Amino acid sequence: MNSTQSELQRLLEENRKLKEQLAESNNNFDRQFFQDNDENVKHFTGLSSFAILDVLFTYLETFIVCSCLNKLTKFQQLVLCLIKLRLNPTYVDLGQRFNVHKSTASKTFLNIINIMYIRLMPLIFWPDREQLWETMPMSFRTHFGKQITVIIDCFEIFLERPSNLAARTSTWSSYKHNNTVKYLIGITPQGVISYLSQGWGGRASDKYVVEHSSFLHKLCPGDVVMADRGFDVSDSVGMMGAKLVLPAFRRDGPRLSGEQVENTRRVANSRIHVERVIGHLRQKYTILHSTIPMDFVISRDDNVTLLDKITVVSCSLTNMCPSVVPFD
Repeated sequence: MNSTQSELQRLLEENRKLKEQLAESNNNFDRQFFQDNDENVKHFTGLSSFAILDVLFTYLETFIVCSCLNKLTKFQQLVLCLIKLRLNPTYVDLGQRFNVHKSTASKTFLNIINIMYIRLMPLIFWPDREQLWETMPMSFRTHFGKQITVIIDCFEIFLERPSNLAARTSTWSSYKHNNTVKYLIGITPQGVISYLSQGWGGRASDKYVVEHSSFLHKLCPGDVVMADRGFDVSDSVGMMGAKLVLPAFRRDGPRLSGEQVENTRRVANSRIHVERVIGHLRQKYTILHSTIPMDFVISRDDNVTLLDKITVVSCSLTNMCPSVVPFD
């Protein structure tokens, strides 16, 4: 009896320890891990605080499916997707972090990114002119009044070299000397991303992307668009009743006058904000700073590539964080 009792106690203790280990393995990146720890939130998700992460989860929770076959909670599924966007680990790495198979990590990421793409797309919106004027930063008011509506630029994401010759040609960027996907991005003077085009092959010029995307249809008569000197689209913008503001530059003509130099300085100092937003976006979600596999740019059933969805979600999440442009 004493021997049996001793064996029973040993088994009970072993069972207790195994339960604790199982509970710890299932609590990877749960709410408690992020609650009251904004540093963890910033590092693993890119969001600025747990309050924002909690609001995001509450908004998406009803659309996330959690079956008995899935070891991950709804919250963990969302966090897994955010970690993939933020740090771009491999699916094997994600599987180790969340104690699941790499195929489960892959399926979870694809499922959540589809949900986030649909639900967060409205966060990239073109504001009403009255709303724009009421919150115009002081630096823009001083130099341009309330005229500036949007600041545009293009950014490119590196792509694996396609095996298809036509695809290789259409995605070759002479500027980056690599195969890329190009996006047209527009921000308000407040630093909010208000426009994002679909992805284009890196061979497409900035002018071509502007004229063949839906950007021009967003403009209203009287709007003022600020861009870099490479955007030679004044005629296209003018057709919509809007105006294009570019830094002055000389090719083979006379030297710039003092007024032109001062105007160029003002435009450059204001236009730099779009480059800051792009840099902030890439730094926050490093998946956009990586070389993207070819299967990310293959159109799915909804005719939207996975890279387009990732870029839209990353821009939407960036809009949920504090702006890089100071109001004063």
